[in-house]
Amino acid sequence: MAKLKLFILPILLSICTEIQAQMPPKENTSVSHNTNYAQHLDFLPEMVNLLKAPDGWEVSIAASGLGKPRMLYVGPNGEMYITRRTTGDVLMLKDDNGDQKFDAVKTVVADFKGVHGITIKDGWLYLCNNTELRRYKLNADGTVGQKEMLFNDMPNGGQHPNRTMDFGPDGMLYISVGSLCNDCLGSDKETAALLQVDPKTWQRKIYASGLRNTIGFDWHPQTNELWGIDNGGDAKGDNWPPEEVNHIKEGQDYGYPFVYGKRVVDESREDPPGTTKEQYAAKTEPSVLDLQAHMAPIAFQFFKLGGGSPIDYGGDALICWHGSWNRSAPVGFKVQRIKFSNGRATSAEDFLTGFLQGNARFGRPAGLAITPTGTVYVSDDANGVLYAIIPKQ
Repeated sequence: MAKLKLFILPILLSICTEIQAQMPPKENTSVSHNTNYAQHLDFLPEMVNLLKAPDGWEVSIAASGLGKPRMLYVGPNGEMYITRRTTGDVLMLKDDNGDQKFDAVKTVVADFKGVHGITIKDGWLYLCNNTELRRYKLNADGTVGQKEMLFNDMPNGGQHPNRTMDFGPDGMLYISVGSLCNDCLGSDKETAALLQVDPKTWQRKIYASGLRNTIGFDWHPQTNELWGIDNGGDAKGDNWPPEEVNHIKEGQDYGYPFVYGKRVVDESREDPPGTTKEQYAAKTEPSVLDLQAHMAPIAFQFFKLGGGSPIDYGGDALICWHGSWNRSAPVGFKVQRIKFSNGRATSAEDFLTGFLQGNARFGRPAGLAITPTGTVYVSDDANGVLYAIIPKQ
């Protein structure tokens, strides 16, 4: 009988833990869930005149008719690479005459369903979709050679399948993996996390967790510290939870799905197993800057220091706001500048606006690339336009 009791005890503990994980919150809560999809407007060339940039910048069309362009990466010879997840391909654009308009378009990868993340290092073009990481040797003309599959076992699908990646100053590869759903504690620890991959072995580990969907991340050019913009949850009201600007540190938990922003608990959630939301929140890493809910951040990139960056922009970052659907009045649909002081995010201000016209929009900023000379490129995956925002001489 003693042996039987010892065998039953772990089962009972497992059942109790599972029940506790599914327990409702102690008090009744209510939220408002609003849906408002801004009306789509087809692009006309004269619409570029509706776009506004800060003094000292001018906006132009660098390319159009691109379908649904997502993430951008500038190649070693000024080529612009663009991933298109819906068609499963990668385009290479070239500016043959130096007028900052792309004259030639070529498909360099045509067989990668759902491709989204892109980066380049040491003569290799790296691409990923929700489960697979590949690389291709770059040719002198910007085209690519035979593919090499590095791994294909990242968490599959779910609500956030759009992986992004880049190499850090430490030489490691970082890949962002969003949560599988809007608001749940996934069983796979590699979801709602930032992964670190060792390019010597292609083994990976969890670098930071509790990040619902940090598509945009980059390293500050002065401190080499990692920063990212996390998408807050849906269906919790017009103005909560916030979109988070996070200083991403190794080994830290950023709270999702129990905590958002500056350690604010989600009262609609049950307590985590074995603790309370408040106790759990105290052990999480708070956001540095909270911004308007539901703007939907995509790409995020820093201006480099000195040389090519426009005056006063070095060390600041840009963020593409894809735009809301889960709010009574639309927000987002623009690019903002995230200002940094002494290596720390302090505020946000508009950089490129005008896509949203009342309750209609003619663009949804998605991808972002800043060239060594300070030109900013923004992709619109609603109307297939690539915009150049150019610092005036």
